[in-house]
Amino acid sequence: MDFKMLTNSSILITGGTGSFGRAFIKTVLQNYKIRRCIVFSRDELKQYEMSQEFPAGPGLPIRYFIGDVRDVERLELAMREVDYVVHAAALKQVPIAEYNPLEFIKTNITGSSNVISAAIENNVKKVIALSTDKAVNPTNVMGASKRLAEMYCESLNTEHQTKFIITRFGNVLGSNGSVIPLFKKQLNNGGPITVTHPEVTRFFMTIQEACQLVLEASSMGNGGEIYVFDMGKSIKIIDLAHKMIQLAGLKVNADIEVKFTGLRPGEKMFEETLNKNETTSKTHHPKILIGK
Repeated sequence: MDFKMLTNSSILITGGTGSFGRAFIKTVLQNYKIRRCIVFSRDELKQYEMSQEFPAGPGLPIRYFIGDVRDVERLELAMREVDYVVHAAALKQVPIAEYNPLEFIKTNITGSSNVISAAIENNVKKVIALSTDKAVNPTNVMGASKRLAEMYCESLNTEHQTKFIITRFGNVLGSNGSVIPLFKKQLNNGGPITVTHPEVTRFFMTIQEACQLVLEASSMGNGGEIYVFDMGKSIKIIDLAHKMIQLAGLKVNADIEVKFTGLRPGEKMFEETLNKNETTSKTHHPKILIGK
């Protein structure tokens, strides 16, 4: 990451109290001498809890700002004198999206549009929008909403001084609502561990990798790029379940049952990082490609 880019700069993170937002803020505060880090989220309790680890106050760089990406006026107020925006706020649970499509549209599409409008209004230098492999050839509301947000970001780079960069990656290990915390809870309760289908696969990366790669992409991006992170081979969820049981010193289907529940509404059997019309080109970073 270009150290000079963040020195004495102001950064705003939407969804700043989420799993990624919190880890990203910790990375930035520990490694870069920034002027201000604005945590933008709608969760008052999470902001309070986060402030115990990262206190705000006179002479301290962090600032907590309660707001919703659905509220463009609140975003415009929060982005005054902000240099960079990391847009991490989103609704992300695929089955819930199938039953609540309008709510996902309001947050993932309208919310992203509001972030973009507020950034342009305040002459923000760069907006780095987090996307997902579910936006590739989407088969569900969540993926389609994120793909539309990608397309909107891409369309604006030639029209404004603010540059828009997209980062696309898969499941973040240990994040809120992800499979590992669920498996841990099921293990602690004595099972069963529930897997949707024996052949279902997903891409995974650690939250620390996600933070570093978003920082790298934001540094190298000139606007309009979709940065695709190389996450290696996708992993069978059943293999992950078996490994967690074994690491707990237990035997599969003897001590802990593995139960198949069937694919949930909107779920794919496997995820992709590129659609059939996209190719990639290399960057100087071995794990970051540019989708074209």
